[in-house]
Amino acid sequence: MAEMDFNGGSFYYEVEGDRRRPALVLIHAGIATLRMWDPVVPALAEDHFVVRYDTRGFGRTTTTGVRFSEVDDLLAVMDHAGVDRATLIGASRGGRIAIDATVEHPERVSGLVTVGSNPSGFPEVEMTERENDLFDELDALLLAGDHESFNRREAELWAAGPTRDVIELDPAFLEFAYELNAPNLIHLRDDATLVPLESPAYYRTVDIEIPALFAVGEHDLSGELAATEYLLSTVPDSSGATFPDSAHLPSVERPAEFVRVLTEWLSSNSL
Repeated sequence: MAEMDFNGGSFYYEVEGDRRRPALVLIHAGIATLRMWDPVVPALAEDHFVVRYDTRGFGRTTTTGVRFSEVDDLLAVMDHAGVDRATLIGASRGGRIAIDATVEHPERVSGLVTVGSNPSGFPEVEMTERENDLFDELDALLLAGDHESFNRREAELWAAGPTRDVIELDPAFLEFAYELNAPNLIHLRDDATLVPLESPAYYRTVDIEIPALFAVGEHDLSGELAATEYLLSTVPDSSGATFPDSAHLPSVERPAEFVRVLTEWLSSNSL
């Protein structure tokens, strides 16, 4: 474990594996912390140097009220960990950060993997009636100031997806989903301001020239499913993977299958 200070933030990160091996940088989802990668890191670290971190305002990373770039934060962590170039592996929001970094700084990225992610600037997708109902419930909890219930229901929505009920989930997986989102409650009042890319990645995915893997759970939300199809249709050297019996967190819900797919892709691309 390590910590570093950068642009008003105190970043917590962890490394595992041999530094002489190819580097992987894991970026967590917005309903989680770096702990979401616990089930897969041991296997990945057998052949890679693995870096994972809590992004600004999540988990054990804190921030002051500054203007910040998620890409600059990522590169600062990589620099502090001694990583010049890496395969970026991002889940959900983490995947968006990885895509942004790839289009802005291609010299730092050797491979790109996203899981249920939208590129920045991706247009809104019409939600199903069920999805609208679920988000209306979250909005009501937030408006009522019931942040703890909001945090748990948010975890349930993304863990189950709109086409499954939480009672269908493995109880241990659901409990882990709660545990992953709970540490983010303390950051609700953080007032740092995100500075987006001048030119969103949505318009630049065709310029991504490195190998890319775009994965999604079959029960994920409409927007994430549509974004994955878009990425596959625009990034030249890309392949896809759909994980059955999972929604937004296949690396957490189906870690063995996720590791198998990921390591086969890494090997086939010499990453």
